[in-house]
Amino acid sequence: MLTTGKAILDVANEHNFAVPAFNISDYAMFNGIVDVSEEKNAPLILGIHPDEVRHVGADMLAAVTQRAHRSSVPIAIHWDHGASYQEILTAIRTGFTSVMIDGSMLSFEDNIALTRKVVDTAHAVGLSVEGELGTIGKTDGEAEDGSHAIIYTDPDDALVFVRETGVDSLAVAIGTSHGIYPVNLKPELKLGLLKEIKENVNIPLVLHGGSNNPDDEIAQATQLGINKINISSDIKVAYHQKMREVLADESLREPLTIQPPCIAAMKAVAAHKIELFGTAGKASLY
Repeated sequence: MLTTGKAILDVANEHNFAVPAFNISDYAMFNGIVDVSEEKNAPLILGIHPDEVRHVGADMLAAVTQRAHRSSVPIAIHWDHGASYQEILTAIRTGFTSVMIDGSMLSFEDNIALTRKVVDTAHAVGLSVEGELGTIGKTDGEAEDGSHAIIYTDPDDALVFVRETGVDSLAVAIGTSHGIYPVNLKPELKLGLLKEIKENVNIPLVLHGGSNNPDDEIAQATQLGINKINISSDIKVAYHQKMREVLADESLREPLTIQPPCIAAMKAVAAHKIELFGTAGKASLY
């Protein structure tokens, strides 16, 4: 069932669980993620970053939309980290049902103005909108954009931001980074800060940079108001690490032979996240 991010996250907010937003960057990954979500009877948000859209081609979205319509679980197709109003217009034209506008590197006032403009346009055509306040870190050159120094979300600013923009969900900065953490960097979430933010705003909160964080912290975050967790690096590492192992056999050449074990490895990681976030079985709530 194809639906919007708001339709999925409002239920998650009401019932106190988090929905994974898995970033996919090829069609085989997409099918694997939908398969494991259906096996787990779990709602799904498909995150596709502008860079990933350029890689797979916008025409793939027609096939993604068709599969989502046929799915036994609710699925939102989410434009991840839109950087401009023009990108959001592209997302609307392409068939996304949910968009994120990331004005986190702008001034507070400019972030509000840009996000409000996107909300007005997206809501007019039935799409949901995620905004971001505060900045997510960045661990390496392969990760999505972020800042070298995390600017934590201020709870009072969050209240004003939500009121002035009308966003359906809010990505908050509580100590995560995009990418895989190096061995010398220990991720640590400011769960007390998350609790303060949630006390100030009642909309679903989003955690970016959810890969590679300790399971116990993630589990606590879902109980304190996080309703969407973006997972990109963890599933891509599993997928491509298995592919490196498979391709050690240089006689293999058919994707039909090479990709299935890679998809299986990715699905195992995704299944763990679905269970960890409390998403398994929750498709029955929709």
